[in-house]
Amino acid sequence: MRRFERDYPQARGGCQCGAVRFTISAGPADYGICHCRMCQRATGNAFAPLFQVPADRVTWHGTAREWASSNLAWRGFCPTCGTPLYYRDAEGIEIMAGCFTPDFRPEPLFETGAESRLGWLDHMTDRPRFETQAALVAHVTSYQSRED
Repeated sequence: MRRFERDYPQARGGCQCGAVRFTISAGPADYGICHCRMCQRATGNAFAPLFQVPADRVTWHGTAREWASSNLAWRGFCPTCGTPLYYRDAEGIEIMAGCFTPDFRPEPLFETGAESRLGWLDHMTDRPRFETQAALVAHVTSYQSRED
């Protein structure tokens, strides 16, 4: 059973190519990080940052494709560029946090799937941090859609 702990403002986002976009109306939601193996494999990453919201508050522009990752859950993705967009089950939907526009960056409230959490995550804040090199960015032609 989901619990929606905090109120959030309206949020927008979508896939890399712009074929699938969404708007989430303001209201209660929850935000957590899942470390389970299914989420790791579905995102090709160390964890899945998932913004949980009642499905009736999401308005879609474009149509995602879905794949049943289990008998209880479906994973939505853009059929054009392949961006993972959400996890959906009978209780609702959880949007991948990386799909939101840069102006919407809430802090995760909890972590789940701790049995599969990768140990090197404990030391992420101990490592040096670098910004993307301006010289490299100057030579990149992005084919991603605008984030507005």
